[in-house]
Amino acid sequence: MHRLSGVFPVLPTPFTAEDAVDEAAFRRLIDFAVEAGVDGVVFPGMASEVETLSAAERGQMVAVLGAHLAGRLPFIVGASHADPAESAARAREGMAVGAVCAMIMAPPQAGQDVAKQVAFFTAVADAAPGLVIMLQNAPAPNGAALSPEAVAAVAAAVPAIRYVKEETLPCGQHVTRILAAAQGGLDGVMGGAGARFVLDELARGANGTMPALEIADVHAALWKAWRAGDKAKARRIYTETLPLLLFQMNFRVRATKDVLRRRGLLEHIGARAAGPKFDAGDLAQIGELIATAASCMTMHRPR
Repeated sequence: MHRLSGVFPVLPTPFTAEDAVDEAAFRRLIDFAVEAGVDGVVFPGMASEVETLSAAERGQMVAVLGAHLAGRLPFIVGASHADPAESAARAREGMAVGAVCAMIMAPPQAGQDVAKQVAFFTAVADAAPGLVIMLQNAPAPNGAALSPEAVAAVAAAVPAIRYVKEETLPCGQHVTRILAAAQGGLDGVMGGAGARFVLDELARGANGTMPALEIADVHAALWKAWRAGDKAKARRIYTETLPLLLFQMNFRVRATKDVLRRRGLLEHIGARAAGPKFDAGDLAQIGELIATAASCMTMHRPR
């Protein structure tokens, strides 16, 4: 497997007007990601409303992703679960349809105890031979919020862990510390946190970012500019889109889906996830923020 790097957006789960998972809309979003020029995709994750999906729905959509993607891009399957046996089962489910890696959150119930975290990830790896793991280090209460040194220690003890998704604050500093502590023992550290700190992460050695999907073409252009050494262009793109990403921090998947709707990529934008809903003022504000970012969008100009 080639080293994973670049922009790997987390795909949202579209729902029909009747609140069923929408396979047709999901295929359109997969095609958008491919056409946007990203380097891979992730599903399911927190931005997919994974906590609201049944096991059957989750398996159904992972299968749709593998079949429709058909090797056009690598994909990472989300396989987080408190039970290592369940986590391994979800990883195997993804591997069976083409996933090249499983993203698994360091479980909060193991806390800061490195030995417990090692035991958890070892059990997952043992139950899924050949598995490549991306350890997701997320803030509490969803994640364990491990220190960078603890992340590196867990990875060193579990050979299957080749990547880290780091999204505890301050993200940039933590990328630096993980890479220093790992001493070359990882294939890469990717940033999360909605790409709100992406330039700091890249400057500190991150090998990519894993944002939400709504401006995937913009993030692909930013990554391309950064890799080409055009940091001024990368910063311009970042500056023009950051206000929209900050707005998304409050409304999460509802903001993602509304941007995708305005770009003509979603019809129904219902969300199951908990969290604040838009009022009239929010709808006006997001329209203004999308307009600010629109010059960076290379396809599906917002309506």
